[in-house]
Amino acid sequence: MRTQVGYAGGATQDPTYHNLGDHSETIQVEYDPARVSYAELLDVFWSSHYPARPPFSRQYASVVFYHDEEQKRLALETKEREAGKLGGQVFTDIVPASTFYPAEAYHQKYRLRLTPALMAEFSRMYSVDDDFVASTAAARVNGYLGGHGTLETLQAELDDLGLSPEGRQKLKDIVAGRSH
Repeated sequence: MRTQVGYAGGATQDPTYHNLGDHSETIQVEYDPARVSYAELLDVFWSSHYPARPPFSRQYASVVFYHDEEQKRLALETKEREAGKLGGQVFTDIVPASTFYPAEAYHQKYRLRLTPALMAEFSRMYSVDDDFVASTAAARVNGYLGGHGTLETLQAELDDLGLSPEGRQKLKDIVAGRSH
């Protein structure tokens, strides 16, 4: 439903990008379990990176933060599955969730911020940055701009994104151009 980038996993109070301390850069995912399961989200996580490469710093460590014992069990099971597929060690930590600190505004919805025509529309919709960051529509559009989702799924939800006819066409053109 929504995503937000930030920092977690460390003890440093109020980390920032330039004073990260012992935190890792991470993404917070708010999801509807009626639409997608935690196990499905883990599958996306594992397919989105190469977990057999050790991190070169704590900032870029591969980490799954779990919120309950069921999430822990699933994360550990899928980590074991990935290790079996790779035939070697997986350098992903599975740790209890701790305080999540949102990253600075300019890090949020990064792909969307790189698309001026669409960003201008969201700036008109959300005059307050916190509202923009919390927007499900902004998260969805950012995902499409990042290469996630098909033209068919976009068509099915296009009416719910709040875009002008020009913005809708721009997003469709970007997604369609990627599928060729």
